[in-house]
Amino acid sequence: MTKIYGIKNCDTCRKALKFFGSAAKDHSYHDFRVDGLSIESLESWIKSVGWEKLLNRRGTTWRNLSDDTKNSIDENSARKLMLENPTLIKRPVFEQEGKVVVGFTKIEQALLGL
Repeated sequence: MTKIYGIKNCDTCRKALKFFGSAAKDHSYHDFRVDGLSIESLESWIKSVGWEKLLNRRGTTWRNLSDDTKNSIDENSARKLMLENPTLIKRPVFEQEGKVVVGFTKIEQALLGL
């Protein structure tokens, strides 16, 4: 089973969920805003893909941060910010058979075996 993490108003998350549903792929969905985010999940993702790949620098939440915060970002501050604001995490995040994949481009779809 594939676990999909994201937020319901994210276009890419909706696209992934639609794909998994129409392909009858076994999956579950975890909405950051509704279900929260555990430190254990975040730590696992950072270990698997790195904090820089996980950090969404294109979204509104990132743009609303102060320039000082953005310019001084490191792994520890990124971890803290992502826990406080899960929308700072690139979406969707997939957990499948012990691997973590971030995003839903053709490359990520291939990594997921889709």
